[in-house]
Amino acid sequence: MVVSDFARTPTPATPRRAAVITLGCKVNTFESAVMAQRLAEDRWTVVDPGDAADLYVINSCTVTAEADRQTRQATRRVLRQNPSAQVIVTGCYAQNEPAGCATIPGVSLVLGNDHKLAVAQAARELPRDSRPDQVPVRVDRLSSLPAALLNGYESRTRAFVQIQQGCDQSCTFCVIHRARGQSRSFDRQSVLRQIHTFVDQGYREIVLCGVDLGSYSDLSDDKRPEITSLTRLVQEIATLPGDFRVRLSSIDPAHIDDLLLSVLAESNRFCPYLHVSLQSGSTLILKRMKRRYDAVFLMERLEAARERIGSLVLGADVMAGFPTETGSDFDCTLEILKKANIVYPHVFAYSARPGTPAARIPRQVPRDERRRRAAELRQVGQHLRAEALTGMILNTGHLLVERAPEPSGPATYHGRLENYMPVRLRGSIPPVGTLLEVVVTGVDGDVLIAEALSAD
Repeated sequence: MVVSDFARTPTPATPRRAAVITLGCKVNTFESAVMAQRLAEDRWTVVDPGDAADLYVINSCTVTAEADRQTRQATRRVLRQNPSAQVIVTGCYAQNEPAGCATIPGVSLVLGNDHKLAVAQAARELPRDSRPDQVPVRVDRLSSLPAALLNGYESRTRAFVQIQQGCDQSCTFCVIHRARGQSRSFDRQSVLRQIHTFVDQGYREIVLCGVDLGSYSDLSDDKRPEITSLTRLVQEIATLPGDFRVRLSSIDPAHIDDLLLSVLAESNRFCPYLHVSLQSGSTLILKRMKRRYDAVFLMERLEAARERIGSLVLGADVMAGFPTETGSDFDCTLEILKKANIVYPHVFAYSARPGTPAARIPRQVPRDERRRRAAELRQVGQHLRAEALTGMILNTGHLLVERAPEPSGPATYHGRLENYMPVRLRGSIPPVGTLLEVVVTGVDGDVLIAEALSAD
């Protein structure tokens, strides 16, 4: 419900500068682009988050306590750039903890997720001199979908296309289902139109994203229940005209069925990279997390994916120190990382979120032990990644150039291959957005070194 409202003020006579700061997931990235577009349409000059601005919009995450801290830190940082600026906090932290966000020094307005895409109107209506104890808060029940069609992404080479919003799962450690609401999806034709728009603009990589990507559901697919809506969608994307590639964002292993894998494998349009929401390798811990699979099913799906999709690279979300996790449970997670060859693990130390069932479990793993286990998981991931990078030497692939050389020296990397591995090019660097065939000649830390063969 609306906690409070804000007073209307006149639209400024001259354009002012606004910056949108994105924390968290690819869905936030998409929604930040929508907000930036809306602000530009309303006569704001949208600038880089590192530049001084009159208005900062912080699109927050709340997956961990660290994510909450980053929102507070971002607020302090932008106010150092311009102490007189106004700050709007939106996103998942704002949705779940509006009162807490309102107490952050310097915040002018708190917007829930259902209001974030009306940020331009909210900015016009901001009070000029709100008191710290009267920060307006607008948070409602989550039910809507953003407008699917975006004009483009400023200074980006890949375009994010949101196909789904919300989550119907209630994992015991997670608050995102509260912050994002129930699962709801764009119809397939809207998604295809959005992809067509981006391809026409010259984007060479499209990333399909959602809060629970595999739960994508188009009601028109009900007549064929044996084919999931996600599979039907990727089937149609595979037949679209244009020279572009498609990457799936994070997907739950429960949604990786054989038909989906076949479509991904049979078309050269889809990148041989999957990021899975793994969390743990222990069946007992997965059950206590209320996940949709056990360790045996998890491993079977990952092996099936690797068997079907040649040269597949895997990433995964992995949690260390869930309540009651024993040393043996943790060893199971270590083992599955190694067996499945998870090259890019995104490791979290468990963070108790207020109001979740997991936070009430008596046997909490001590914080120092959680951190130690997380560090060990990252170390294993680093070793697996080093082996995978070395194994790429003399292989060819297609590099999407994302970065030009830095003025002060060479870029850490210039772009990524279809399998997500970062590459630094030798020799001259083609324009950003070029899709380039390369041969890998070496490795430097976490980055491949490559030479160009041809440009598309």
